[in-house]
Amino acid sequence: MKKIQLIIGSILLLALSFTSCKKDKDNVGADTETHDHAEKTIPLDTTQFGEFYNKYPDYKKYSSEISALYKKHPHYIWHEKRGLIEFAEALYNQVNQLGNDGLPSKVPYKNVLDDLFQDSGRGEKPNVQSELLISSMYFFWANKTLDGLPADKSRETGWYLPRERTDYVAYLDTLMKDPAKVKGDKEGMFNQYFALKKGLVKYRDIKKKGGWESITLPEGVKAIKEGDSGVAVTQLRARLAAEGYLKSDSKSNVFDSSLKDAVTLYEKNHFREFDGKVGPAIIKELNVSIDDRIKSITVNMERCRWVTPAINTQKEYIAVNIPSYRLRYVKDGKIDLISNVVVGKELNKTVVFSGNMSYLAFSPYWNIPKSIVEKEIKPGIAKNPNYLANHNMEYYNNGNIRQKPGGQNSLGKVKFMFPNSNNIYLHDTPAKSLFNQDDRAFSHGCVRVEKARELAIKITGKDGGWDAAKVDKAMNADKENTYALKNKIPVYITYFTAWADDNGNVAFFDDIYDRDNSLAGLLYN
Repeated sequence: MKKIQLIIGSILLLALSFTSCKKDKDNVGADTETHDHAEKTIPLDTTQFGEFYNKYPDYKKYSSEISALYKKHPHYIWHEKRGLIEFAEALYNQVNQLGNDGLPSKVPYKNVLDDLFQDSGRGEKPNVQSELLISSMYFFWANKTLDGLPADKSRETGWYLPRERTDYVAYLDTLMKDPAKVKGDKEGMFNQYFALKKGLVKYRDIKKKGGWESITLPEGVKAIKEGDSGVAVTQLRARLAAEGYLKSDSKSNVFDSSLKDAVTLYEKNHFREFDGKVGPAIIKELNVSIDDRIKSITVNMERCRWVTPAINTQKEYIAVNIPSYRLRYVKDGKIDLISNVVVGKELNKTVVFSGNMSYLAFSPYWNIPKSIVEKEIKPGIAKNPNYLANHNMEYYNNGNIRQKPGGQNSLGKVKFMFPNSNNIYLHDTPAKSLFNQDDRAFSHGCVRVEKARELAIKITGKDGGWDAAKVDKAMNADKENTYALKNKIPVYITYFTAWADDNGNVAFFDDIYDRDNSLAGLLYN
């Protein structure tokens, strides 16, 4: 009997032992799962936010965005139990390289951030102060690199292109999924930004090597050309070599074919043809200091932040750059036409804005603005009673004046309309000789297009199957006739005084409306 009881007791003991082991095993699994969850989402005490802003008031400007961030993610973002996540360190490294983005490198509370990231922050327990410091650092970085100056400040510089503000909270989720974007998000920025960034590296390297010296023409010499010799030739050679237009500086004082080729390339990169002579205009450009060239690159990088990245993938659009006097028509994602343009003179600046081209007007009337009537037409009539007839003009609509269609119409034979409050549009012109000038700021504000006929043929051909003959007939009609586009074309009027190719080679253009210095002041102050 005792033997049977002993066996039963042993069985019960084994059963209890097994149950206990299973229970312990289940508990281990439950503890591990809870630990993994806690590792990912550590609760955050939001009641300490006010104390943080009192201690770091420069970051209070981001308080609403920080609140939105932790409302969406109500836990520590930058920390795990063992310390800072790797992406926090990557972001910190980018903040330390703001100068590479053409930005001032002064970061609020930099010394505190440096201490925080010492030894990568490993082993540090999560705390509200360090968490909010990194979030504030993120919003500071995003604000500077993605959006740049506030819209009201960009408008002070004459920039009226619509600006799209980035949702920094949503963008952080994007970066967390693809941390490599923190080094340069080509989907989130106008692609010219990255070309100029390469140029900034190049020109800073030129500065490290000593930059370049000025070129001085001998007294009484108006220009130098192939075959000439002298100190000015040596200076020109050294200057072009410094910027990379010559592979090396032979230090020869003779203006040889290699130097001619270098000047020709320089002129080509600035959308001009070399006439064989290096005169005061070219030398004035070449004598601009390396520091001013670097400044020009950085302010134009800032302008890139104001351009919608949607332009990178748009299949069709027209872009006019005022300082370079150039128009580009992009069709099917590729440049289909490049044309010289004439833009507004200093007193009638062409406005930086965008619109959607909706129709073309062939053989147009020119409804003369009242300001021009008062300043030019009425004084002309006072001197010559036949002024209107001589200029193919007439009265219409209660004393207003317009110029009738024809070869001498100031709008030429076609205008490209994108209705806007600035009353600016693209148009043809009978004054073709103006396109031969290097400086082409002559208009009353609208943009005169040298290849207006070619542009009209390309637009109507794609939109409605028109051929050149049909366009010519419309351009030479006795009365105005319009062509309504089936698909509107975005038009961007921009202002870039520096433009880089994909290799970082930069072309610089005169700041014809004197805007770079004011923008640099806003950017660095």
